[in-house]
Order: sequence, then structure tokens, then C-alpha cells
Amino acid sequence: MKIGILSRNSSLYSTKRLVEAAQLRGHDAQVIDHLRCNIEIDNGPSLYYADDYLTGFDAVIPRIGASVTFYGTAVVRQFEMMNVFSVNSSRGIVHSRDKLRCLQVLSKEGIGLPKTVFTNYSRNVKHVVESAGGAPVVLKLLEGTQGLGVVLAENQNAAQSVLEAFNGLKARVIVQEFVKEAKGADIRALVVDGEVVGAMKRQGKPGEFRSNLHRGGSSEIIELSVEEKYTAILAAKAVGLGVAGVDMLQSDRGPLVLEVNSSPGLEGIEKTTGEDIAGKIIQYIEKNVKR
Repeated sequence: MKIGILSRNSSLYSTKRLVEAAQLRGHDAQVIDHLRCNIEIDNGPSLYYADDYLTGFDAVIPRIGASVTFYGTAVVRQFEMMNVFSVNSSRGIVHSRDKLRCLQVLSKEGIGLPKTVFTNYSRNVKHVVESAGGAPVVLKLLEGTQGLGVVLAENQNAAQSVLEAFNGLKARVIVQEFVKEAKGADIRALVVDGEVVGAMKRQGKPGEFRSNLHRGGSSEIIELSVEEKYTAILAAKAVGLGVAGVDMLQSDRGPLVLEVNSSPGLEGIEKTTGEDIAGKIIQYIEKNVKR
């Protein structure tokens, strides 16, 4: 098969591993910088890239950065119009990138979530904080990634001040309850084709409530409970992703989903679990592409 990996940097760990896994299984893998693709619409859809048209592809693996979601998903959608299988649909990627929309979709499915409040720059910030369970609360920019744009407000005054500051900047934020019993840790479950293929527990460094590895957190392999596996699988399905990183908190009332990531990094999960996640993604393609 001919597989396109939509990535802006061929030297990234995840990109290199996907190329390697595809080639090990006898496939032709090509890294495509989606921002350099021209979308052409005439009698039929086509993509022009590096002085030639992209043809003959059986599947694509989108690795679309959050800052280029609009154009990246347009390229994925064009591949879809060309009848090329994508491990993550353009619609699923869009759902996952809009934090509010994603939480709304998950809520509709009855999936456990932290108490969350979103408002259109309400002046009654006290009520907003109280609706999220009261301080401490976590405030998140809707477009934040990798722990950036996330603030812990430890008391009511701080929460109101931060929310008022964001409102003054016209920055859209969601307010979520702080789940104390999680103790600064979360779970990343990697779901491929409706199955959890790897899971790790990420712990924030001392004094840091964010557990992202990019923020200096540590990770260890974890055996998920039946409920945690079910929640991760259901979350990926609800958002519409064939490949997803589902982030959850362990709470007294069960697993609570924080986020569903459509371009989960492979380095942390593969090195922590020892699993060949990239190979699982290629197997998913093989299962769904009929030649």
C-alpha cells in the first residue's frame, strides 16, 4: 500500500516511527507537509504537492498541529473526497480540537467529565466559579495544547481575578472543577480501532498540577480498570476518531475524561509501555483498506 503521513516535520519521533512501521510491513510511506499542499477543485478533487499531483494513495495518517487545524483538516477532507482512507476523519479531528464541542459530545454520551462551565464573557464570574464546584478550579484556554493556557486558581478571589482577566482579553476559556484526589496525575490511554493498545499514568513534577510530559512530568505503565478501558473506547468513538489519545482523571466517582487528542504523540506511550503503537496503527489501515 501507499500511505501518506501528514506531518510538517519528518524528523519527529512519531512521524519516523510511523514511516518505519509502514516500511517494516512492506508498504510505501511518504511524509507530506500538509501546509504545502494545494487543494484544487475542478471536475474532481485533487492535491498538488512538491511540483506534482498526489495520486495512488491508499491511506493517510493525519498528524495535524492544533495551530493549523483549519488548513490541515481541509487537506484531510480533500483526501477523503479522493476516496483515500484516513485513520482519523476530518470531522473527528475538528470535533477533538474544539474543547467545548468535544466535551458537549462526550456529555451527550453520558461519559464521566469534570464539572465544566463555559460562558460568553459573563460579568457574574462568582457564579461561574461556584457552578464548577467552587475554588480551587482549573481555567483552560479553548485553543491551549500540551498544558499551555491552563491555570489553577486555588481560591475564590484568584479564580475570579483570572477569569476577569481572560474575559478582558476576550480569550475564550472553560472553567473546570479541580479533582483533588487525582493528586496531579492523569491517565493517557491510546485507542486504535476501538481497542486500548497502551496506557500510562502521568504524574506532574512536584508543585505542578499539570501532568503533561512536555511540562516535565513523569510516566509509568498502568493496567486500566474495565471502566477506564470502556470510557476511553467510548470517548474515542463518540468524537469519531480511529486513533486517539484519551486523557482521564481517576476520581472518587470513576474515570473523568479531560480531553480526546486526535494526534497523540507516540514517544511517551511507546517508551513507557514498550508497545509497538505505530505498528498497531498500520494494522488498522490494513484492516480497513481493501486492495
